[in-house]
Amino acid sequence: MIAQYEITLSPLPRGFHVITEMILNRIGTLPESGLLHVHIKHTSAGLTINENADPTVLHDFESFFNHLIPDGAGYLVHDDEGPDDMPAHIKASLVGSSVTIPITNGKLNLGTWQGIYLGEFRNCARARQLVVTVIS
Repeated sequence: MIAQYEITLSPLPRGFHVITEMILNRIGTLPESGLLHVHIKHTSAGLTINENADPTVLHDFESFFNHLIPDGAGYLVHDDEGPDDMPAHIKASLVGSSVTIPITNGKLNLGTWQGIYLGEFRNCARARQLVVTVIS
């Protein structure tokens, strides 16, 4: 069986956000076993899996990415939507647009400290669309 959900996340501030519970709350009960696949339909935000217990990790991710790819870097040309435009696209490509997680015993089979992150790379983000596919 395959079930697919389109989820709209309200705009979040720039940075990294743990969205695991937001996703689970919108899709309901998981099957006993299978896969959960989450895809973001945007080129200026990304998805990854990482530490979900200590909020300083979220801060450090944001700091590192801003250091690595600063807004308004003079060597970047694409800035149609402002100085964060091309840096957001590059960050989204580095992070990726989807994650897949095993489902075991009706729960996501994540490590003890893992959660699904949304990396929001725009200063003035809009609502974000996710496609969530559950395969059992």
